[in-house]
Amino acid sequence: MRDRLVKAGLESAVTVDSAGTGDWHIGYPADPRAAATITQFGYELDHKARQINATWFDAIDLVLAMDTENYKNLQTMLVESVAPATELRMFRSFDPALAKYQDPSSELDVPDPYYGGEESFVLVLKMIEDAADGLVAHLQEKIR
Repeated sequence: MRDRLVKAGLESAVTVDSAGTGDWHIGYPADPRAAATITQFGYELDHKARQINATWFDAIDLVLAMDTENYKNLQTMLVESVAPATELRMFRSFDPALAKYQDPSSELDVPDPYYGGEESFVLVLKMIEDAADGLVAHLQEKIR
């Protein structure tokens, strides 16, 4: 996402952050296969797992869920927060090829590549790139 924002000249207008809804990987780096795939395709990764909570929403305009389970967890947190202006969307809802699906839809899930082979990580990266391109286009319209 950061790479796409830099290329679009939006890096100073948009802050990107990442966290999970569960606590089981807090403090751990990305899976080595994910890190290898990211490096292979020319991206940089500086990541340690963290957990989001309702207090974060005060500073977030748009929160993106990678799958329907996380969407539901984030929706619950939003209800508990004091940030009614925070928008919740499925990340892949920004992929123009998936425009026919409404949030939340399992058709918009980014699958967990953990149990697949290396090709699963490449497939997930492609999904993320497609959605990131659509998100950048959305942000360009919204910001400019």
